[in-house]
Amino acid sequence: MSSSFYIHTFGCQMNLADSEIVTSILTDGGFARAGDEASADVVLLNSCAVRENAEERLGNILTQLKGRKRRQRGLVVGVLGCVPQFERERVFSDYPFVDFIVGPDNYRELAGIIENSREQKHLASLDYDQAETYAGIDPVRTGTISAFLPVMRGCNNYCAFCVVPVTRGRERSVGYERVVAEVAALSAAGFREVTLLGQNVNSWRDAKEGLDFAGLLDGVSLAAPGMRIRFTTSHPKDISESLVRVIAARPNLCNHIHLPVQSGSSRMLDLMKRGHTRQEYLDKIAMIRRHIPDAAITTDLIAGFCTETEEEHRETLSLMEAVGYDTAFMFHYSVRPGTWAARNLPDDVPEAVKKRRLQEIIELQTSMSREIYRCEIGQTVEVLAEAESRRSSSQLMGRTKTNRAVVFSRGEFNPGDTLLVKITGATSATLMGVVQCPV
Repeated sequence: MSSSFYIHTFGCQMNLADSEIVTSILTDGGFARAGDEASADVVLLNSCAVRENAEERLGNILTQLKGRKRRQRGLVVGVLGCVPQFERERVFSDYPFVDFIVGPDNYRELAGIIENSREQKHLASLDYDQAETYAGIDPVRTGTISAFLPVMRGCNNYCAFCVVPVTRGRERSVGYERVVAEVAALSAAGFREVTLLGQNVNSWRDAKEGLDFAGLLDGVSLAAPGMRIRFTTSHPKDISESLVRVIAARPNLCNHIHLPVQSGSSRMLDLMKRGHTRQEYLDKIAMIRRHIPDAAITTDLIAGFCTETEEEHRETLSLMEAVGYDTAFMFHYSVRPGTWAARNLPDDVPEAVKKRRLQEIIELQTSMSREIYRCEIGQTVEVLAEAESRRSSSQLMGRTKTNRAVVFSRGEFNPGDTLLVKITGATSATLMGVVQCPV
């Protein structure tokens, strides 16, 4: 029976990359991609469990699908990714109309699971596979300018609040030669930018080649000198001086480092099992600034983690000011089932206090971002045009090498063009400019 499928994707860039892998697996298996959910007879939800809001969005769409499932005979609904990996019973109990669940290491089985789900209900494929990197699968790319390339999967850090080691298993890296070949192939296919992905990407290793992530970045930068190369996400304890030196030396490696800190308090960092102190983090920032003075540094922050005091909250605010982050992903703490914190720590900061502390973090970051962006006014920067602006087809949106968004009049230019743009205005999140000339 021929089927068409549609994928809702939640969460991080790794999930977006996984959806491209799933699309390749299913199209190779004889399934067709649907243009929208309404025209699909297989609806897949690629889930994220890292943040509570991603789970809430998943629940909202599943609730909407419940009615359609009753009306449309033969509709198949499956939940993929992180949520079912550690909440199997809850998915089926809360949403009994879901036909199957599949974990991040089991996507190769999807075509068969979909067919079997027409006869059997509540199928589950959730086995960890510590060798699975989806080698040999050519993802169906959703864009033509920028691509995401997973170079490792899983995480060994077991931070107290994080569910990733539970949902994605232990670290395993894609081999050096394969990564370099894939980046070169993306460049040959006309892609202008690639982001190397991993839950903790700078712990990538190739033992056979004797290389760490600095060696990988060096190799891919030389294999595709005409492409911009980014990476995310990093752990502070693994940022090395050799890695930063490579970024400084190679013009196609972007001067943007996402370095999640979560808290400015050493006691909180210890309780979170982050593996570094406040001062050690600041030492890493100083090292980055020494080698790449114009680097844009972004971060993740959690307000109201277990037992956090007002003084420790203020330490986070002071760390933000000391570093001067471009932007930040900011959240108040929510318990993630299966984590060390869920088993061992009291979620004792009142919800109202969490939200107030988060708002103070947001307000400070907005103020700092606005000032950083205003300092760009009058500068001429290199921008890779990515897409039409959401507000007008007469404008394009692109990004600088420091990952700052720039909006400018389209004129005769198109997505994929690299342009020199003079910055004429700024908000706390976007730069505005005028094209000077193509690069």
